[in-house]
Amino acid sequence: MPWRALSVTDLKREFCVLAIREDANICQLSRRFGIAAKTGHKWLARYRAEGVAGLEEMSRRPHLSPGRSAPEIEQAVLEVRAAHPAWGGRKIRAVLARRGLSAPAASTITAILHRNGCATGAFGGGAKAFRRFEHARPNDLWQMDFKGHVSLGDGTRLHPLTILDDHSRYCLGLAACGDQKTQTVRQVLTSAFRRYGLPLALITDNGSPWGDGPGSPFTPLGVFLIDQGIVISHSRPYHPQTMGKDERFHRSLKAEALSGAPFESLAAADARLSHWRMLYNTQRPHEALGLAVPAERYHPSPRDFRETVAPFDYAPGDQLRRVQAEGRVSFKGRNLRLPKAFRGRDVAFRASEQDGVYQVYYRHQNIARFDFNIGSER
Repeated sequence: MPWRALSVTDLKREFCVLAIREDANICQLSRRFGIAAKTGHKWLARYRAEGVAGLEEMSRRPHLSPGRSAPEIEQAVLEVRAAHPAWGGRKIRAVLARRGLSAPAASTITAILHRNGCATGAFGGGAKAFRRFEHARPNDLWQMDFKGHVSLGDGTRLHPLTILDDHSRYCLGLAACGDQKTQTVRQVLTSAFRRYGLPLALITDNGSPWGDGPGSPFTPLGVFLIDQGIVISHSRPYHPQTMGKDERFHRSLKAEALSGAPFESLAAADARLSHWRMLYNTQRPHEALGLAVPAERYHPSPRDFRETVAPFDYAPGDQLRRVQAEGRVSFKGRNLRLPKAFRGRDVAFRASEQDGVYQVYYRHQNIARFDFNIGSER
């Protein structure tokens, strides 16, 4: 699961970058991280006083000072590049500025890279920036997808599962999964929900396990999300740009964490991906965020994960029906069919403004539409 390989140092660091925000709820955050509030306040006090050096297992190497000579500036550029071979001039400049250096222009850094034989653009960096739509607040929308599959050294396959916050680009989950089954995804999501709370909405593509093709978007995993009060949606078929932020995240993931020799095992992949997720969230400048890091724009959701499903009160006037085997339900003398994922559950038929047309809801989610004037329509 996504938190298993996270080191104590990385755990402290993620807690502190989320807790240092003025609107942070330290008690709630401490509970989600599995620590006492007293411990959380202690970590945060050290972080405020000493930065990352105040977290015991972090490196205490002093930052470079602004008064360095040009050769030392160049050496600092090359050190950052050596640690992050996919980063270009803009990202490296942002990192040097964070260290307190009077960083040269991004074009100068690019020239330093070229002069020292470091190619740029090989991993998709250096492309012209463009504007994307983003939701106004953290946790308004999460995006989730698998990054294909990767062969491992032991002959098995790795299926990286990614969860990204739309507003901040914060990576909420990066799990080294051995399959793409519903139970595997549900366990990863549950871990993310317990740590960060619940989003208002979550978008996926139309494939398994969150969709059964474009014509049947509801699955048991979708029902699990709806039960948590999450609005689910699916990308337009054959339009990956609908989930463009997660697609772009996959490019960075491939260039910076999945390139090179194959991982020996799922455990090795899990350790590497967990470390890179922390780097991506807290250290890697993001050009779409004005070279801020995602942690500077993200805060956990105030909505807690519910370990048991809460009852739901439908609206007055709703007509409830229990979905039977194979998704069958009877209403107004007709035998209708709904997605099989809802069998055994109560759904509500709600009259629309158009006479004879009913919308069908499971909890808050609209799942079907039936027009009794001309037949039915999903």
